[in-house]
Amino acid sequence: MIPCQRHLFDIPTDVAYLNCAYMSPLLKSVCTAGHAGLERKAHPWQIKPAHFFEDSEVARALFARLIGASAEDIALVPAASYGISIAALNLAVGPDRRVVILADQFPSNVYPWRELVREKGGEVLTVARPADQDWTAALLAAIDERAAIVALPHCHWTDGGIVDLVAVGARCRAVRAALVLDLTQSLGALPFDVAAVRPDYITCATYKWLLGPYSMGFLYVAPPHREGKPLEHGWIDRAGSENFAALVNYRDGFQPGARRYDVGERSNFALLPMVIAALRQIEAWGVPAIAETLAERTAAIAHRATGLGLSSVPGHLRAGHFLGLRFRGGVPDGLPERLAQKQVYVSVRGGSMRVTPHLWVNDADIDKLFAVLEPALDR
Repeated sequence: MIPCQRHLFDIPTDVAYLNCAYMSPLLKSVCTAGHAGLERKAHPWQIKPAHFFEDSEVARALFARLIGASAEDIALVPAASYGISIAALNLAVGPDRRVVILADQFPSNVYPWRELVREKGGEVLTVARPADQDWTAALLAAIDERAAIVALPHCHWTDGGIVDLVAVGARCRAVRAALVLDLTQSLGALPFDVAAVRPDYITCATYKWLLGPYSMGFLYVAPPHREGKPLEHGWIDRAGSENFAALVNYRDGFQPGARRYDVGERSNFALLPMVIAALRQIEAWGVPAIAETLAERTAAIAHRATGLGLSSVPGHLRAGHFLGLRFRGGVPDGLPERLAQKQVYVSVRGGSMRVTPHLWVNDADIDKLFAVLEPALDR
């Protein structure tokens, strides 16, 4: 168990921020790294060609270690939607084939697949929310030989309902379906092993559970897909781009591994150092320890919420770091706004009020949540 780490963040004592699934605050170390990066850009005569590559490779390696992959598998992208779009560009569907998704899945992992089947044929099969809340069983029943692509999260973004990706990955291989994952709502707070799941693509934004800045993310590309089409054609992804003087000697070849998929201007002198600082802190804590600590915290909140007549996905079917509270008759109108007036911050997605704490949360924050929530429910 990790003790409260609030001292590493700039969060006032009267703020109960229980909304990491919306956006994490930045660690003080991450802000310091960003300020240093801005200072570097303020003095461009100090920026050398090597600086366009060094931080990119550090970040690539840190993310690779997080999921048990190689740096050669990792591309730098600006958003999860960018990564999903690369996957859609390089995967095939067609008549009588399906893209399998979850009901109420996050839109960035829905719209690209709708466009793909519109252009290439086939259909998007949406797996309905199961009455028993067991997404894994529902998916395994839905994935058959008609499935060309299975596009999923590790946990549902509205309530934390979890998917057993090892079992789903095995099923996908059995029917020869590609597995594409958006892990924005889980990586950094939920252990993940690429060797056990064996996905084709993983995308993840950094601004939630990776505790990083907005407009940065990563894409894992399995080795069989490394020779695919990039979404854009920039200079830095091409072979020999380290030699600025020779950039006019145009090259058809790419940098090795998944680097061909890197976004243009990936060498962001402010954001990349922030990503690196955040990933280093997560690595220092250890994702298993983060997961265990947050699971105990959300379990205590869920237990306490039952006394108010609220429900949630059972613990064995829910990601430990993620809690969606459900109300009889639905979330009361204006409840998040009423909570925010008292400096308690949550969010509503779908039919659930998300309560998603991280290591900055203390017991006083939880007491404050319930001190405000209980009278609000009496109205």
